Amino acid sequence: MKTPKQLERHFKGVANHWRIAILSIVHQNEGIAVDGITKELNANFKTISQHTRSLVQAGLLNKKYLGRQVTHTLSPYGKLFLKFIKSF
Repeated sequence: MKTPKQLERHFKGVANHWRIAILSIVHQNEGIAVDGITKELNANFKTISQHTRSLVQAGLLNKKYLGRQVTHTLSPYGKLFLKFIKSF
């Protein structure tokens, strides 16, 4: 069982419409880079970069460096939160 502090970190991490959209895009396109997410959402690169960073810190996204690109996948908790969001 997660502590209330740990749960707070996850909930705050997903408490933004951009972050919810990013989780959905990453679920559909495992290994997508920030520029790909930016194109999918028709958004600003810096905005998406900042939100992906927050999702990584919240433990909902994993990132992997491939040369100069950073690819993203959902963490196990990211998958659970996306499932929860879809059922809500």
